[in-house]
Amino acid sequence: MSSFLFGCKFMLANLLIYSLLNILAGYQKPTAGEVMINDKPHTRPSSDVGVVFQHHNLFPWMTIEKNVEFGLKMKSVPKSERKKLVSYYLHLVGLEASAKMLPYQLSGGMKQRASIARTLAADPQAILMDEPFSALDALTRENMQIHLLDIWKKTKKCIIFITHDVEEAILLGKRILVMNSQPGRIVVDLPNPLSKQNQSVDEIKHLKEFNDLRHYLISAIRGHFKAKNALNEIF
Repeated sequence: MSSFLFGCKFMLANLLIYSLLNILAGYQKPTAGEVMINDKPHTRPSSDVGVVFQHHNLFPWMTIEKNVEFGLKMKSVPKSERKKLVSYYLHLVGLEASAKMLPYQLSGGMKQRASIARTLAADPQAILMDEPFSALDALTRENMQIHLLDIWKKTKKCIIFITHDVEEAILLGKRILVMNSQPGRIVVDLPNPLSKQNQSVDEIKHLKEFNDLRHYLISAIRGHFKAKNALNEIF
């Protein structure tokens, strides 16, 4: 499955969202149901699922290339192959010139790109992203969204991306899920009708359909109407 999945958590308690992430990552067992990856149960942490957190979680004493290489080394990947993979993924995220730097020498956006490169290098089947751009300033955040779209187009990885930013979900998501709380339930699950637009982020933001979808999702989060009926009226 090559798609983005988004959960907009405006009214979602942190406990609920972290429980969901822990279950998907294999850190916690669900009380009911199961997580399947390629038709196989996923019940414990493994290299099949990579995680990118809000904080970059890079090792501060390692250079960027050593951080990206770390997971490969733990998997006993041969040194020559590790070197090729590290070079490839640093190039993919635009950090090849920063390979010898330490994390403190990089900007917030660059650190997150390094974290994404480290996750991708492990070649997981799916990647969980927990609001990875929430601590960035507006311009850096928009640049990171563009970077992430480009990375996804090249790798076609399944990415489950948690965000509380409706616009971020619309701009990046191929499929959008909205959850509410008390109890935690999916109230919207829809293919993003704007995901196939061959336009820039700025151009998409100025589309009437963009604003219509934004208002629709916000209204669904607030519980103002039955989501399926409203969507038919908009598109």
